[in-house]
Amino acid sequence: MKTSNPVLARLGQAAERERSAGYAQPGPYGQPGIPQQYPGQPGYPAAPVAAGTMSIDDVVVKTVALLGILGVSAAAAWVLVPDALLGPAWIGAAIVGLVLGLIISFSRMANPALVIAYAVVEGAFVGLVSKAFETLYDGIVLQAVVATFGVFFLMAMLYKARVIRATPKFVKGMIAVMAGLFGVMLINLVLALFGVNTGLRDGSPLAIGFSLVVVVVAALSFVLSFNEVEQGVRMGLPQRYSWTAAFGIVVSLVWLYLELLRLISYFQGDD
Repeated sequence: MKTSNPVLARLGQAAERERSAGYAQPGPYGQPGIPQQYPGQPGYPAAPVAAGTMSIDDVVVKTVALLGILGVSAAAAWVLVPDALLGPAWIGAAIVGLVLGLIISFSRMANPALVIAYAVVEGAFVGLVSKAFETLYDGIVLQAVVATFGVFFLMAMLYKARVIRATPKFVKGMIAVMAGLFGVMLINLVLALFGVNTGLRDGSPLAIGFSLVVVVVAALSFVLSFNEVEQGVRMGLPQRYSWTAAFGIVVSLVWLYLELLRLISYFQGDD
């Protein structure tokens, strides 16, 4: 199954590589090796419980750890970076975070060191953005944080209860919508650099509507993430891929938080 999240989409590819690497195990008494049966093959639908295999608990622990690192880094950047350097530091952290994110997303192997480095850099970026918004709108950061985790846990409960499922049609629709949104936001950013105001990010009714759409799509993207993690566990991926799965979830959380921060600011613009 494919997903719009390139990080978690690689879990399925990793499973195929692990299964291929497990073939031709030595047979008894020097006999030729025989192919091993792996999770996902006919007659073997679920991964057995084994040491070193990724589990839901692994992903949860890694996600919490990355969020902790991100939070500490955000707080440090908030306190240590002077206001005069806020802009350059913000841009620098954004560029480095983007580069690290792309490397992790398209890497063929799980790399905990890179994932942790991303959490540190992205934490600095989030901290600087949050400081800028908090300076303009008192209390907005706490509101955005509460709203972000509220949406996350709501989507987790809806997914666990199977109220929302990652059906093939749902996945294809989300991929199309997210691709369209990213395209629109990229075009809007380029136009903004040339002084063109499209009305999508200026606090107008159109901007509020657009931001609401982005928030809804970001929330629904968790369904894809949860499904990919579930599939990775079922296929018996190695434990190290829990870092990759956790990274994908953190990326979605940061995206949702930043969009909620922007949306809430629209309603406080006249304060």
